[in-house]
Amino acid sequence: MSNQPTYPLMPHATASWLVDNTALTFEQIAEFCGLHVLEVQAMADDLAGAKYTGRDPVHSGELTQEEIERGQANADYKLKMQKAPLSVSRTKGPRYTPVSKRQDKPDGIAWILRNHPEITDAQIGKLIGTTRTTIAAIRDRTHWNISNINPKDPVTLGLCSQRELDAIVAKAAKKAGVVDEEELAPDQRLGSDREALIEELRAEREAAAKAASEAAQEAEAQAWLEARRREGVSDS
Repeated sequence: MSNQPTYPLMPHATASWLVDNTALTFEQIAEFCGLHVLEVQAMADDLAGAKYTGRDPVHSGELTQEEIERGQANADYKLKMQKAPLSVSRTKGPRYTPVSKRQDKPDGIAWILRNHPEITDAQIGKLIGTTRTTIAAIRDRTHWNISNINPKDPVTLGLCSQRELDAIVAKAAKKAGVVDEEELAPDQRLGSDREALIEELRAEREAAAKAASEAAQEAEAQAWLEARRREGVSDS
């Protein structure tokens, strides 16, 4: 039996529905749907949610209303899949892409070729579900529709998930020895940003404490001088 976690059949659509219809935390929704918490945050901010039609996991049987209520009552509660979606195991052959999305493949391929040249043709073919001939034609600009191809993020086009793209980028970069801050996984970048923010806040607190201490010392000295002046006046 596989120990791999089970996610909803349509994770982004399910996450969009949960954001709009429940009081679950972003972390709970992200973990249940197998997404990054920042993707869920973007949906809540209407940066990405508009691209997805919400899918009710209660109606599909993947969640129950009682399970949602347990999660809403306890932010640390992890939602449990009630009915795993039917999966189709694939061994060989290109990724299946719905007919409505196939016309977007060249745009997605062009985006990867431009932004991640370290990714091999075989990896692109597996990620998007295309042939090396098509990839070569787009790279050499000999594709029959090259004038109408506009590079677009394959995740935005719905050709792959952000996790799949990040995994292939990281694997290709490691193999090519091209690993820099811009190509780190989102979790790593987020960790670096968080550490930098903590360090900045710590420095601000230390500066504020130092300024408060100096102000207190100055006020104390001023009070002492004022008292001495009054004593001088009294003596005279």
